[in-house]
Amino acid sequence: MSFGHFTGVGVGPGPAGLIPVAALVALQRADLIYLPRARGSKVSVARQCLAGLTIADDKFREIEFPMDPDRSILSSHYGELAATVAEELSSGRNVAYLTIGDSMTYSTYGYLLAALRDKLPNLTHTTFPGVTSFAATASALSWPLGEGKERILILPCPDDMAELRADITSHDIVVLMKIGTRLPNVLGLLAGMGIARHCGFARRIGLPGEVLCDDVSTLTPEASGYLATMLIRKTAREQRHS
Repeated sequence: MSFGHFTGVGVGPGPAGLIPVAALVALQRADLIYLPRARGSKVSVARQCLAGLTIADDKFREIEFPMDPDRSILSSHYGELAATVAEELSSGRNVAYLTIGDSMTYSTYGYLLAALRDKLPNLTHTTFPGVTSFAATASALSWPLGEGKERILILPCPDDMAELRADITSHDIVVLMKIGTRLPNVLGLLAGMGIARHCGFARRIGLPGEVLCDDVSTLTPEASGYLATMLIRKTAREQRHS
């Protein structure tokens, strides 16, 4: 019996349709499509990102995942999911897994792929890239993400604002992800550094509750929440003329 093929697809950060054409074709050909839903959430954001695309509803299998920073808990959760997916692949079914944003950028897909490789050493798989939250944020705000030789740092928001200050000081641009409840502290830091007006913020791009802000000196802490990204520029953008 031949094994099925495993496919990972990044569906973008919110607006429907931000996936490669080849990835859409792969999803239409898949027998099963697993998609994450955050624990406590009634809907899967990944499913919302596919709104309007032609994919049979009976292919989808929602799986609840924990929003937990503990890697051991995540490893255990995705080990269990990998066992389920491996069983489907072993029966010859082609299985896809959806992830928000890009498949390989701070993604749950990485945990699942590693667990599957452990269980199925001969696993055949394809990973399609997706639109990252920071690329979508830059586009939505018309905020150039790096010009010339500007140095860019991408990082999850630290708890220690002194660490973040050091990161900002040593780079031209900082892409800040996984901000959560730290947003008030971040806004305070940027205001104190006098650079808030150079920074942009987006949350839930293309989804209900969307927030877009190209000057975070006007942003309030209430904007914090899931699917938020901040673009921090240390100095004002240099005006370039032809």
